[in-house]
Amino acid sequence: MSGMGFLAVGVGAALGAWLRWALAILLNAVNPALPYGTLAANLVGGYLIGVAVGFFDTHAGLPPEWRLLVITGFLGGLTTFSTFSGEVVANILAGDHVIGVLHIVAHLGGSLFLTMLGFWTVRTFS
Repeated sequence: MSGMGFLAVGVGAALGAWLRWALAILLNAVNPALPYGTLAANLVGGYLIGVAVGFFDTHAGLPPEWRLLVITGFLGGLTTFSTFSGEVVANILAGDHVIGVLHIVAHLGGSLFLTMLGFWTVRTFS
């Protein structure tokens, strides 16, 4: 582990977490049963991980700290799988099974779709 790698992950994680927090502030109050801020963070993160993987795949000569900054740091700080899991369990425990299932479908299906779209975007426009 290098000092620059450590710094890249830390800076990226802080930026990603701040964006996730901003999305929660802006969007979670719209529908508390299905927090849109968490959904937005996961969907945007899903798309961006596809873009990042495609980009770094085609730019292998970049220093590894850039990948650490973007993927491990920023996208790790932005996406909220543990928050998502807690929200689904809360729905289930509250008896809101339909909302819980909708939550799962929206996050997982949307994230997988947007990850593929992000990868396709880089492949198509590179």
